[in-house]
Amino acid sequence: QVQLVESGGGLVQAGGSLRLSCAASGRTFSSYAMAWFRQVPGKDREFVASIGGSGAGTYYSTSMKGRCTISRDNAKNTVYLRVYSLKPEDTAVYYCAAGPTSATTQAVSYDYWGQGTQVTVSS
Repeated sequence: QVQLVESGGGLVQAGGSLRLSCAASGRTFSSYAMAWFRQVPGKDREFVASIGGSGAGTYYSTSMKGRCTISRDNAKNTVYLRVYSLKPEDTAVYYCAAGPTSATTQAVSYDYWGQGTQVTVSS
């Protein structure tokens, strides 16, 4: 069992940046791939980025590639998402998730989810 708690969301102006954090409970954090998704009301969760348990195997969505960086600190049981050059269309609830492999963009492939953190980008 893994419990995930996101933080770092908030209101930011277009062009700004944010670093989201996701703290995980449990001793087996490094055995899980981690991912970030985002969701706006009325739409499915959208894959943003993922990273393998060792920190290798990073994947990014086409829409976010070049504007975000996913990283993890296994000593702190934490995964991060730094997002740059934010746009109003990046406004969403951002979720972190844990699963067996980073090589998937499908939400159903991830077993554990946090409660999400709201990111609002003003124009």
